[in-house]
Amino acid sequence: MNDSYQVYDSRFRALVQPNAWLERLWTGARWTEGPVYFADTDVLVFSDIPNNRMMRWVDGMGAGVFRCDSNYANGNTRDRQARLVTAEHGGRRITRTEPDGTVTVLADRFEGKPLNSPNDLVVKSDGTVWFTDPPYGIISDYEGHKAAQEQTRCRVYRLEPESGRIDAVAEDFVKPNGLAFSPDERVLYISDTGASHDPDGPHHIRAFDVEDGRRLTGARVFAEVSPGVPDGFRLDTDGNLWTSAGDGVHCYAPDGALLGKIPVPEVVANVTFGGAKRNRLFITATSSLYAIFLSVSGAQAP
Repeated sequence: MNDSYQVYDSRFRALVQPNAWLERLWTGARWTEGPVYFADTDVLVFSDIPNNRMMRWVDGMGAGVFRCDSNYANGNTRDRQARLVTAEHGGRRITRTEPDGTVTVLADRFEGKPLNSPNDLVVKSDGTVWFTDPPYGIISDYEGHKAAQEQTRCRVYRLEPESGRIDAVAEDFVKPNGLAFSPDERVLYISDTGASHDPDGPHHIRAFDVEDGRRLTGARVFAEVSPGVPDGFRLDTDGNLWTSAGDGVHCYAPDGALLGKIPVPEVVANVTFGGAKRNRLFITATSSLYAIFLSVSGAQAP
């Protein structure tokens, strides 16, 4: 096993490539986030939040600006029609980019009041959009626009894009952040990064059972992540969870055991699977974009 990996459980050896190494693909950001891979065009799109822009990376061609004045976009994903869906700090909203480039607002309020600052999101197979709403984009002007928090809590929401219906599915988070479904969509994982502004705050990932495709039950702590916080994460086809952390990427088995780590020289914010076989893990880390090939593939296209 090369220096690109740290093994904590022998099961990790089957998930990584001993002859693959961590590559820095691009640098020049202030805080990279929200990577999403478009298989039909072989393009990776990601956010550079403080610079208020979204970037585009193409293998062999490098990176360039995808969208200026991105409304301080953070998390990105794709819907089931391969359209870009984005969580905007600055706009305090969830948007969808249509094939002609126009932007449709899917949600910007709950119970008549502005959302806090939508952070990350995932699209379920039924087309619903599940997203987190902490206050990071309104705490200061660095990653959005400083403003009063009008929502009484930092919630997790389920959105039906066609009808516009939005329901709160979890309300007991300090700062809900990354989220992703298990491969069979029976479990939803959600991180709480309250430790980002409170040393005694949570820095864990919780697991919830998904009932009737719309309700969350059976909350339990899946993993405590340290150092740093579990900002964003994705799952592979075997149900292993690959999450950001302060020292790189941590991989957890479905039973919650820490299998291993991929050390990264910058604090990691998020990850996504991509490439022709979805076995390339793209990593957004502070000022840079990294990638490494694995022996497993990502669980779902978004």
